[in-house]
Amino acid sequence: MPLILETVVTTLSAAGTMHLVPFGLIREGEDFVLAPFRPSPTIENLAERPYFTASAPSDVRVIAGIVTGRRDWPVVDCDTIPGKRLADCFGHAEFEVAAVEDDPQRPRYRGRMVHAVSHVPFIGYNRAQGAVIEAAILSTRLHMLSPEKVLTEMAYHAIAIAKTAGPAEREAWDWIEDKVAGALGRSGRVLDGTSRPR
Repeated sequence: MPLILETVVTTLSAAGTMHLVPFGLIREGEDFVLAPFRPSPTIENLAERPYFTASAPSDVRVIAGIVTGRRDWPVVDCDTIPGKRLADCFGHAEFEVAAVEDDPQRPRYRGRMVHAVSHVPFIGYNRAQGAVIEAAILSTRLHMLSPEKVLTEMAYHAIAIAKTAGPAEREAWDWIEDKVAGALGRSGRVLDGTSRPR
């Protein structure tokens, strides 16, 4: 199995329109592969500007927020490429597209790292932060999974939320839980059936 790093990827169109999205970057040798599904603003942007940036967010609400429609997160200019990165992140890497494997469903963009910086020390995510990341990924696959599978996975991740979440992780979890509940046609909490203010 390849190493896949969960990051937040930014791309820019030729007009400077930014697209911000969580992505699992696939490690292949010294390069990292970005493989978005069609249709995608990422694909459109890379056709116009063959660069992308991967940021490791210091707040998991960024990942949960993006997958639930909250895309207004602070960004700053990249150091060496025409692009943007998350302003608040443990670190970021800047990539130039070295090769493209076209595909009608999921093209692959081989990124050659041209710059990488650590901004603050990364000691590690706690279990709740990991659970938010996993639940965020799960929430992007609701069209592919059965409701029973989704609820089982959410219930498992909720254990870590209950034990180790702080306010930021709880807020991120609520956003994802709302998305999952809406997709499954439920009201209130996904896990225990109780209602809460929205």
